[in-house]
Amino acid sequence: MTQLYFQKGFGLKSEVGPILARTYESQVVERLKLLGYHAEAGGLGFKLAREFGFCYGVDRAVDYAYQTRQRFPDRRVFLSGEIIHNPDVNQRIRAMGIEILEDSLDPEHRFARVAVDDVVILPAFGVSVPELAHLKAKGCVLVDTTCGSVLNVWKKVHFYARDGYTVIIHGKHHHEETRATASQALTHPNGHYLCVRDVAETERLCEFIMGRRTAAELMAEFAEAASPGFDPDRDLRRMGLANQTTMLMSETLKVQETLRRAIVGREGTADIDACFRAFDTICSATQERQDAVLDMLKGGDLDMMIVIGGYNSSNTQALARMCAPRVRTFYIDNPTCIEETAIRHRVVGAPVEGRTGGWLPAGPVSIGITAGASTPDSVVGEVLERILAMRGCTAADLVAPNPAQAGVKIS
Repeated sequence: MTQLYFQKGFGLKSEVGPILARTYESQVVERLKLLGYHAEAGGLGFKLAREFGFCYGVDRAVDYAYQTRQRFPDRRVFLSGEIIHNPDVNQRIRAMGIEILEDSLDPEHRFARVAVDDVVILPAFGVSVPELAHLKAKGCVLVDTTCGSVLNVWKKVHFYARDGYTVIIHGKHHHEETRATASQALTHPNGHYLCVRDVAETERLCEFIMGRRTAAELMAEFAEAASPGFDPDRDLRRMGLANQTTMLMSETLKVQETLRRAIVGREGTADIDACFRAFDTICSATQERQDAVLDMLKGGDLDMMIVIGGYNSSNTQALARMCAPRVRTFYIDNPTCIEETAIRHRVVGAPVEGRTGGWLPAGPVSIGITAGASTPDSVVGEVLERILAMRGCTAADLVAPNPAQAGVKIS
């Protein structure tokens, strides 16, 4: 019987490895790491976060996409949406002849062009249960790159729904990962979910839990973020908290505490465990990148932060949100945002990109650099090169502020 479902690649790592290295690695980034993640040139000081850029799950997804193209050179290959939220990576995927399908809530519409002899790659975010079932029914080849951290959240969702708990998901209800996670709850009899984007939405949910808001008022706001037929009076008696893996960890903890406080206020402390469950489902790579940024910010010696990643990348948005209140922050999605006299960037939450002139002042400037988990080193390296060029420097001019601390000899 022909195998149609693949989750572990095709054993072509050695063939695609050199291509991935040439495409996504950066000598500039490697030099900065060698210099102790802190280097200077032309009056500019660069501090690179100790954890940044591609995580294991993203690296694996991109690797499998390249292996898929190598394994099926003569077949049509589709991606059921962006493989990750990074414009550079997705453009390179398209350049290999892999078509990224437009988003749609209707599987029949989304996959209308997919035929039995085609190949479909499922992205790191995963796909919903109905989408997977629809694709399997077509009989096409499926290459599943769903991240292990996402699969871990799905397991928790199944535990909740199986035991009669409505799943409260801290995430963006329209995001591919959240939609896929929510669909897992519906595989159980009487399974339900409701998504809250942030603490403010959680507080409005808690107004209902505390009896200060009617069910009709709640559903007027959350109709699109809840499961079909959601009844607040019935479905908010027992709740289990999960989250989109790329959300801000500190915010998820606030969401958890806000919900717990409201449920205790309604039920009392004696029944809290029977009414509310919560597991930590932020992925380790997301947490490591957030912790690394906090470590940089605690130093207090940065004049600005450059946060690099797709504007639709939730984990990159979280990094920018951490930085913005503490230091001047520029959130950019690709190297061309660094222009000769200006920088194009987006304020977190803003709908469009803005442009700031004179952003790099004369004299010494200390710049922190980080990147979301879907941003390759090649993009980070090109950003560094463009900033260096504004001072007439190249990567070869980078030196450690204190060579002894860097652990290398600078010639």
